Amino acid sequence: MAVAVAAEWEALDNRYYRKQEIYSMSWQKMDLTRHKVACARFGGPIAVIRDDSKIVQLYAESARRKLQIFNSAGVLLASTVWDRPGGRLIGLGWNDEETLICIVQDGSVYQYNIHGELQQPQISMGKECWEQNVVECVIWGNGVVCLTDANQLFCIPDLKSPKAIRLADPNLEEPPLCMTVIEPQYTMSGNVEVLLAVNDYVLVVDEDGLQQQGLGIGPLQKMAVSPNGNILASFTHDGRLLVLSTDFSKALFEFSCESSLPPDQLAWCGMDSVLLYWEDMLVMVGPYGGSVRYMYDEPIVLIPECDGVRILSNSNMEFLQRVPDSTVSVFKIGSTSPAALLYDALDHYDKQSAKADENLRLIRSSLSEAVEACIDAAGHEYDMSRQRTLLRAASYGKAFCSRFPRGRIQEICKTLRILNAVHNYEIGIPLSIRQYKVLTAPVLIGRLINAFRHLLALRISEYINLSQEPVVMHWACSKITAASTIQDAPLLEMLLEKLKICKGSSYAAVAAHADRKGRRKLAAMLLEYEPRFSEQIPLLLSMGEEERALTKAAESGDTDLVYLVIFHTWQRKPPLEFFGMIQAKSLARDLFIRYARNYDQEFLKNFYLSAGQLQELASLLWKESWEHTKSPLAQRGSPLQGPRIKLIEQVHKLFSETKEHAFESKVAEEHGKLLRLQHELEASTKQSIFVDSSVSDTIRTCIVLGNHRAAEKIKSEFKVSDKRWYWLKVFALATTNNWLALEKFSKEKKPPTGYKPFVEACIEAGNKDEALKYILKLADPHERAEAYARIGMAKEAAESASQAKDGELLGRLKLTFGQNTAATALFDTLRDRLSLQGGG
Repeated sequence: MAVAVAAEWEALDNRYYRKQEIYSMSWQKMDLTRHKVACARFGGPIAVIRDDSKIVQLYAESARRKLQIFNSAGVLLASTVWDRPGGRLIGLGWNDEETLICIVQDGSVYQYNIHGELQQPQISMGKECWEQNVVECVIWGNGVVCLTDANQLFCIPDLKSPKAIRLADPNLEEPPLCMTVIEPQYTMSGNVEVLLAVNDYVLVVDEDGLQQQGLGIGPLQKMAVSPNGNILASFTHDGRLLVLSTDFSKALFEFSCESSLPPDQLAWCGMDSVLLYWEDMLVMVGPYGGSVRYMYDEPIVLIPECDGVRILSNSNMEFLQRVPDSTVSVFKIGSTSPAALLYDALDHYDKQSAKADENLRLIRSSLSEAVEACIDAAGHEYDMSRQRTLLRAASYGKAFCSRFPRGRIQEICKTLRILNAVHNYEIGIPLSIRQYKVLTAPVLIGRLINAFRHLLALRISEYINLSQEPVVMHWACSKITAASTIQDAPLLEMLLEKLKICKGSSYAAVAAHADRKGRRKLAAMLLEYEPRFSEQIPLLLSMGEEERALTKAAESGDTDLVYLVIFHTWQRKPPLEFFGMIQAKSLARDLFIRYARNYDQEFLKNFYLSAGQLQELASLLWKESWEHTKSPLAQRGSPLQGPRIKLIEQVHKLFSETKEHAFESKVAEEHGKLLRLQHELEASTKQSIFVDSSVSDTIRTCIVLGNHRAAEKIKSEFKVSDKRWYWLKVFALATTNNWLALEKFSKEKKPPTGYKPFVEACIEAGNKDEALKYILKLADPHERAEAYARIGMAKEAAESASQAKDGELLGRLKLTFGQNTAATALFDTLRDRLSLQGGG
């Protein structure tokens, strides 16, 4: 068997290469020469469209061109009529997301998914590009570069955030002979670099400028950059394959071809060799000058991969790669490596030959190495029977190798089961193990999801312990899209059955998709199963279910969510409808009031009015009346007092609606009356000293100004008591030192307050003589004694205190005159006398 395997190999220098048929293509009557073909990397899909730059016979097909998408086995995935405007189709290629990029003559970029559905939004290379027309383009990982017929370069570095930029002007009069790009991840600047073959040199153009490199190496007819971006393979005008570093610092090797005609295609086979394809011949050139020829009687398309090249023809798909070292060690003719002997030992074991034990003894010291080589070789095989045999050999050797890692064979078995599953014709993703490791399992699952292979994606996710949620979520959304004829209830049951597979599935995300597809009732039903309020509520709002969203927000107790609903509804609903909605929800109502009180009092007034909460409205208006005083324009006596008075009158009217607020109503009424009087006083006196004073202060100020009539009017209006009136007038007259008027006032009638206010006012004004007049009229000896003490008359104070027969008062007065020895002795004498009298 080893001889049969190795017989398929071709030796190139000191290495071996093999070309294996992966698929016999399922398509019928395909002629690649009549079509533009784009093949995605990593075993991705194939896009085919009739080439409108060629004159071809139509046979029985329609004159309208169709864009067809196949998997790598030729199974049709999608077909759509090509009717895009913009002129001739210039470029066709797949990006890393398996989105088909189509570039037409006017610079428009159309994107299709794997199902042939046009993706939005449409992208343009810009107005300048549109004016000049695209003649050539290069599509790479996630970007595109276009060359116009004016020899200008335009680039979109990232199709995810498409922004067309113009690269430096190469200043060319003639179109370049060929062009290629070095992707941004392989350049020092981090920007894409475009290589243009011009005359006998290469122009390196990027966004910032251009450089002339490799003078004298050309003219170059074809160029191809290696997978790691470090090496450039080129075909010269005189029939040489020239391989250089991409910085053009050195030539690595060159190979003279038999023909000086440029090849139709130039591609790298991994990092080991370069392929040149002419009409019927494929030449592979190795790094040491060796070459291998493959003859073809039908057209082919080369699809570079990280570890080889896939070769697509009309009839089959092949994979050309360097034979892995582990495979060489097992199957090379005449190999005596430990891996080959272990593989041979299994054969003898199956034949029940004693030579199996002999082989194991020979490689006992290298048994681990032999087992690992068999495992690795199994991973690089497409043929399942050969995989099985190699793994049996590895398992056989592992039985005699105690130190070999336990899970290694199980790990490779898992990987091979996944690869074999996606190799199936219906799936058509012929990944090698190295491609699988570079691509990663999550990306492969994502591609299966996009291809609607949900069951396989789900089983692989479960098999390798990856989250199944992305698969289930995508399936649910796809099911809603496809099941337009199924009623909501049965469809809901189908969705719930699958969504329950994954804990934490976002029912809200599925509901959002249902809403976008016009299934609002289904969306509402799905939302009932969403446990996260933060996911439910935004979607309910987008669906116009504000009242339901408010109920959910209130249930959550999360004030942020309640505010989210309030602000959303506030902006979109009429005020009365909004008020009615929040009135029934106490939490929402309280939060709205708290916010509106600080930021939108006018709207809050409308709310209180609509809700019949007149007392709250009155309180708000009263507060607003005080806010007038904070305005820079609200100087006392200013015109702003008019609106303020009106506000207070409204407050009075609102409070008077209910008996429970009779006190507040009265206060508001009097406040308004006082403010009006004060405003009138300020207007008449032209002094801004009255507004916002109390009734007492207003009266005092009127008396000080000599406006006794106004003071009397305020006394009458606000029913100020006689006692309060006397205190106010006495102090006001004393403040102005109007002693005659004060004396006259004291004699008008017997003061209801007594003469104490007169004494207090005179003392505070600093006039002891006037105070003495009224102290003599004080009837209460206690008051008289204290008044004498305040004006410093110790003897009179002592006599009055003695008349009051109050020992405690004498003690206090003694402390008042502590610095006066004679006075202190007098107080002591009187106190002792009072004590003796009390004892007698």
